[in-house]
Amino acid sequence: MFTRVSIPTPFQVGAVNAYVAGRTVVDPGPDSEEAWSRLLETLEARELTPADVSQVLVTHPHPDHFGLAARLRSEGARVIASPDAAGIMHDFATRLKYEQSYFSDFFERCGISRETAEAVTQLPEAFLAYAQSVATDREVTAGDTLTVDDERLTVDSVAGHAVGELIFSYDWDGRREAIVGDNVLGDITPNPFLQPPEDRGGQRPRVLPAFNESLRWLREQGHDRFLTGHREPVESPTERIDAILAEHDQRSEEVTDIVSEGATTPADVMTALFGDLPATEYFSGMSEAIGHLDVLEAQGRVEKRESGGVFVYELQ
Repeated sequence: MFTRVSIPTPFQVGAVNAYVAGRTVVDPGPDSEEAWSRLLETLEARELTPADVSQVLVTHPHPDHFGLAARLRSEGARVIASPDAAGIMHDFATRLKYEQSYFSDFFERCGISRETAEAVTQLPEAFLAYAQSVATDREVTAGDTLTVDDERLTVDSVAGHAVGELIFSYDWDGRREAIVGDNVLGDITPNPFLQPPEDRGGQRPRVLPAFNESLRWLREQGHDRFLTGHREPVESPTERIDAILAEHDQRSEEVTDIVSEGATTPADVMTALFGDLPATEYFSGMSEAIGHLDVLEAQGRVEKRESGGVFVYELQ
């Protein structure tokens, strides 16, 4: 049903997968001339122009996935996303400023120097050039349905990689398939990126515990194939989800061993896991370290306290 299109990105992850069926485009790619050219080539091969695209579906509000949606919307396409994703995409610059403000303070409380915390949180400003803000014409949530090329897609909400993630499931050629964005990837373990509180002063979402629960739910949905946000499709979804969960469990045990050595900050955990990371990898590294500390805290295996304004974890 869907044709996979490899769209170039300037990001370390490499190309992103857009999907095209009829007059629908899913996750069109980042807002760059190179990406736009690749998408135009795909449309032209189908004897279509951007004005022929009727709808753009967005799995999640990361620049490499939604950046070109504004160009297609300006040509007449409807943009469809979750309510949470819509709020972010509508003013991506403001969202980024909020994240920078929150994580500058939060990372300092996790044991990173203020200077480093501010440097790390400023790095994503480079993403703004690829993330043109865009309005959403229809907001969808779990249980809603969409029509693509006369076929019905079911919308489901998932958690773990980004705010407001959606997957789109459908039956095709005797199989149950789904476009899953970056929630499940074939040969990369998706990063459970830290998220700030939904509202200022609120509770920080515990992303990795939610991701694990979401994966367990997704494993039971009977899919035969996943179309992923990067690289090749996943032909054995249950097997791949089991492998990701096993990797998460193994890493949680590694973090338990690190904390067993004595009172430990999240920054200490990150260093113990990954050594000296470049600044460009700090956010990913902290996301993983804190994510597994969140899992262990939820399981009652570690306890968090503050010492000198810094979070410290110890075994229960």
